[in-house]
Amino acid sequence: MNKKDWYRYPAIFEYDDDGISISFPDLPGCLSCGDTEEEAVKMSKEALALHLYGLEQDKEDIPSPSHFQDIKPAPKQAIILVEVFMPPFRSNIENKAVKKTLTIPKWLDDLAQEHKVNYSHILQDALKEHLGVNDKRPE
Repeated sequence: MNKKDWYRYPAIFEYDDDGISISFPDLPGCLSCGDTEEEAVKMSKEALALHLYGLEQDKEDIPSPSHFQDIKPAPKQAIILVEVFMPPFRSNIENKAVKKTLTIPKWLDDLAQEHKVNYSHILQDALKEHLGVNDKRPE
């Protein structure tokens, strides 16, 4: 499966008194909502990027987007083309900090505090060295 930089999918925006519901006909389970059109557009992009990222990570086939003329909106619905640029989204997710708990002897912790050691930095450097990687995530 080739990861693409750009994805464009039609979304159905369904307008109701309490906001806008968003669904993607080609991506079952990719749903979102918003109170305003501006928020709905933003939320639809986030939902689409996250859904596609999950498919990429699971190495699942990514379906081709439908053509607009093949989608028949119901009353109070509009078809909106949602476009996402994946490289910054992927980078954000993959470089997100995750919290880990570690255990060390008290005497070592005391000495590290005395020297104002940054545990996160030391652990990252040690893991990179141990795994033979640099600052970039290996493909």
